Amino acid sequence: MRALTHASVDNTTDIETYERLEFLGDRVLGLVVCDFLMRTYTLEDEGALSRRLSGLVDRSTLATVAKSIEMEDYIIYGAGTRLNESILADVIEALFGAVYRDGGLEKARPVIEELVCSLAEEVQAPPTDSKTTLQEWAQGQKLGLPVYREIGRDGPDHQPVFSVEVVVTGLDPCQANGSSKRNAEQAAAAEMLKKISASEDD
Repeated sequence: MRALTHASVDNTTDIETYERLEFLGDRVLGLVVCDFLMRTYTLEDEGALSRRLSGLVDRSTLATVAKSIEMEDYIIYGAGTRLNESILADVIEALFGAVYRDGGLEKARPVIEELVCSLAEEVQAPPTDSKTTLQEWAQGQKLGLPVYREIGRDGPDHQPVFSVEVVVTGLDPCQANGSSKRNAEQAAAAEMLKKISASEDD
């Protein structure tokens, strides 16, 4: 019952809610999915595996899993609470935590593999941003991590323009501007990727 009880239930009752089991289930889920991906996609690097992991443990994916076994019919929650995607995802994690507490990894693994890992080919991994793509390329080439450095800032305080330079060992630096330091770093990484792509095409 605890794995299915939301915190909106009257706190004067003696019923425990699912937060602690959700905390445990989240870790068990991550472990089982990581192990499954390592065994299944033996030729993929850690970047590709990380993207697959993110897609499988995403809130929307877990909510879909909860709906597939009609979890919403069994969740105990207070009046006025709407069973949204976040709650459904939390409860399915709490269920995994409860199965682990009851039977250990031996019992939790097949449940998670059947409900979540079986979706590996259906779930679209989150798109890769330019910084991540550049980092994965550099690591694959044994060049270490790209280094980003702010080299300038112009414009008024309410509308600044940041200039950033990215350096990858063995390549000329690339520079770009953006409305935030993060955006400028992404733009600089994109410029570096264009340069790499052009050199590989030569």
